[in-house]
Amino acid sequence: MRSIVKVFAAAAAASVLVTAGCAGTPEQTAQTTLQTEEQEADMNRDYDFNVDYTGIKTGNVSSGAAVHDPSILKAGDTYYIYGSHMAAASCTDLKTWRFVSNGYRASNTVFGQIYSVYDEAFAYAGSPKSLIPTDDAERGGEHVWAPDVIYNKAMGKYVMYYCTTSTWNASNLCYGISDSPEGPFEWQGALIYSGYDKETIKATDVLDYVDEDFAMKTYFKGNNYRFEDWPNAIDPAVFYDADGKMWMVYGSWSGGIFLLQLDEATGKVIHPEADADNGVDAYYGKKLAGGGHMSMEGPYILWDEQSGYYYLFVSYGGLNREGGYQIRVYRSDKPDGEYTDMNGKQLVKGLNHAYFGLKLSGNYMLPSLGKAYMATGHNSALADDDGRKYIVYHTRFNNGSEGHSPRVHQFIVNEDGWPCMLPYQTQGEKVSDTGYSVEEAAGRYYFIDQGTAIDAKIAEPVILYLNSDGTAKTADAEGTWEMREGTYYMTVTLGDRTYNGVFCAMDDEAGTPVMTFSAVGYNESVWGVKYIEAE
Repeated sequence: MRSIVKVFAAAAAASVLVTAGCAGTPEQTAQTTLQTEEQEADMNRDYDFNVDYTGIKTGNVSSGAAVHDPSILKAGDTYYIYGSHMAAASCTDLKTWRFVSNGYRASNTVFGQIYSVYDEAFAYAGSPKSLIPTDDAERGGEHVWAPDVIYNKAMGKYVMYYCTTSTWNASNLCYGISDSPEGPFEWQGALIYSGYDKETIKATDVLDYVDEDFAMKTYFKGNNYRFEDWPNAIDPAVFYDADGKMWMVYGSWSGGIFLLQLDEATGKVIHPEADADNGVDAYYGKKLAGGGHMSMEGPYILWDEQSGYYYLFVSYGGLNREGGYQIRVYRSDKPDGEYTDMNGKQLVKGLNHAYFGLKLSGNYMLPSLGKAYMATGHNSALADDDGRKYIVYHTRFNNGSEGHSPRVHQFIVNEDGWPCMLPYQTQGEKVSDTGYSVEEAAGRYYFIDQGTAIDAKIAEPVILYLNSDGTAKTADAEGTWEMREGTYYMTVTLGDRTYNGVFCAMDDEAGTPVMTFSAVGYNESVWGVKYIEAE
């Protein structure tokens, strides 16, 4: 039986019950008396459900470098993020990022070598001069998007995977290598092509892996690429599995998210044997999720040794401020799936994806934020050397613009093996391995429910009381809560919905100490923030 700290309001049990403990010492009697007094106060308290930020400082953890689609790498004691439009930044605290490079130019020290092999690198897509020209060719310039960098142990090199792209489905996955995480990354070649027609397919390597008859029947709808079933070759992310094998997950909208194994010795794709019954294609690899051009992009897979799961993170919605952009997660006990959500469901073509995948973050407001966060998405993830785990994403703001900034939040896995993303940008917090007391955890919380909608609505706080008698109450719902003795695990039930999560003391954006909880259930995330000084 799990050790559970519960407090009951009933007259027959008016003290804290710790299922793994016993009472009797003077110290325990005194503590029980104190807790009984607190419970009586809870039962007689006047609840204040007014959401008021008066007296709460507003902060700004502005990152210092605007990197879109940030993909994280740690090298030594330095963290790097790489993003679209040839941007890269570094820091040592996961907060104060400084550009290492930025912008489309040959002098870009991280990405710029691509200009020395321009005709090869942009032969198929990504340039006004490409075989398939960029859809804004009249403006000039290139499209180099969504890079991911990994240290390849066999090669002894840092390897960058990225895409050159021309239209919403005509793209090319490429890779480059470097001796340093700061580049220069030297272009090595193309890996995967998408968005061709029956003429331009001849400029790809597709027919090296499947015969022409198969390609014509499978990859085309009329003369055009069958985008509803096959991927847009962008948004690559590479990871090692528990057995040391390398994989690349990729895809955006179009036919969904796909997975290919990589040859660690070369960094190149291993094209599998076709297995249609298990969703494996000889060229594109295994389909993991999506299809039908539903909004799903920016896949990232993280192996978590603690839970034994592979977590597949994706983003839904449109990436603009009011596009409903948001982070979702699925999991599997194998690197190649099946990846399922909290309801044990896979996301396949033809379904309403709003109801699939655990939503970790969308549009939300919390105390201490100057403006609500909006369109939080296209994340990567990191399991750090000290065991802490992080989600790295970009956010826009409720300020009428499309300006964006990277953020890093710690996530903690709950008892059920699901990530719980903490409410604020990390500032070095470390969860207490022995948990928190009832006094530390109980109190008045600013509470948000992120829901599962894909829209521009902002999740605004309501007031939630977690009372020391084990009851929970908002203006519209009542329930209970409990915490696991000697751990940071917690559960809150409101009405007929139960969420399992974690407590963690941390700082808000202004640096003010707060107690927080993050809990998940029904593919939803709920967060709570309590101001310690106000209690």
